Amino acid sequence: MKKTVLLLSLAVALATGFTVTSCSSDDDFGSSVSQTGVLTMNFTGDQIATYQTLDISIKEINTGTVTQLTIKNTNAHSVELPFGSYIITVNGSVIKTDSEEVNVGASANTDIKINVTNITIPLLVKQFGHDFIIEEVFFTGVRTPDNKNYNSGRYFKITNNTDKVLDAANLIIGQSNFLTTSNDNPTPYDTNTYFPVKGVMILTSTTPKLVEPGDFIVVADNAINHSQNTSTAYNLQNADWEFPSNNPALGQVDNPSVPNAEVIYTQMTYNMFFLHNRGFESYVIARFPAGEDKNTFLQNQKYNYTFVNSAGNTVSRSAYKIPNSWIVDGVNNSIPTDFVQTLTSASIDAGWTSVGSMNNDATRYGKSVRRKVIGQTSKGKNVYKDTNNSTLDFVKDSQPSLKNGITH
Repeated sequence: MKKTVLLLSLAVALATGFTVTSCSSDDDFGSSVSQTGVLTMNFTGDQIATYQTLDISIKEINTGTVTQLTIKNTNAHSVELPFGSYIITVNGSVIKTDSEEVNVGASANTDIKINVTNITIPLLVKQFGHDFIIEEVFFTGVRTPDNKNYNSGRYFKITNNTDKVLDAANLIIGQSNFLTTSNDNPTPYDTNTYFPVKGVMILTSTTPKLVEPGDFIVVADNAINHSQNTSTAYNLQNADWEFPSNNPALGQVDNPSVPNAEVIYTQMTYNMFFLHNRGFESYVIARFPAGEDKNTFLQNQKYNYTFVNSAGNTVSRSAYKIPNSWIVDGVNNSIPTDFVQTLTSASIDAGWTSVGSMNNDATRYGKSVRRKVIGQTSKGKNVYKDTNNSTLDFVKDSQPSLKNGITH
């Protein structure tokens, strides 16, 4: 869900105002009027002639209350909302000055704590490319028949959703540095420019790995037949790559028939790349541009940032970042009760998907997030939905597609 993006700076202007508390009668003495404010959203963008349709979702972070609305042929709208902290997500279509219709997306945050709040939201043009997509992420894992954790058998399924042959050799998989369920307000931080990562893995190959239209590759955490260890797990022995594993506690046995992906950066011990089993992370796939490789990445893409912790102290941290111009697809994951933010630019993914309905949901095991099928090719291969909005593109709480093994 991404490609070249029309990037605009996000400007938020809060208008001054005042609030009042009133008493209406002796019977109402001491009661306060519910505090609300009017939020006015102004949408902007380069070379936009007509704001055709904009679907707007406004979520109050603390209560989880969501206000949905659609506006047509206008770039401004006002709505009355209770005081609170809000996440605004926008998806829609506009007509450019050259008469081209394009899809757009945006996201913004604002607090409503005065009578009138104005916010300017730049719209980012979604320009769909012709490359691999993340078709499925199985991050939850399974439980054994005696209800114990089985800490293996997870995977990425990456699909050629185009009409041409693609090369998967040396694709990059990036794991978000931050979580979708919390926001420490790091500085600097610009999702319209880069994607901070705590783990980076390369599908290393010295020869091409050609993937036909509609076909896929599987990157498994351990490419073995897991059903031999527990009947609830899956046979992943025919994966195309597997995570390297040097952690003796996991007891994973390397499959010599499947190449190891190369972890070039991780914050975990034993050089691990490990998926969050509640799905609080976002993932991207990317390619090195001409002149770039793992060495230049490690030299030039360091990400130093600060944030204020709960004790009020400023903390300095370091990670790495993948430039948005390198990213070919991405997916945000979260859970409905704890969602706070998306971690990608709206041009890459303006929404999010999930497994389970709450934190530590016991029903999440054995389920994945999978893209919606919208048709088939002339050769009977699935064509998947890709609007750069995982809320629309993915099916939540899905049955894993590799439950019965890997079949092309």
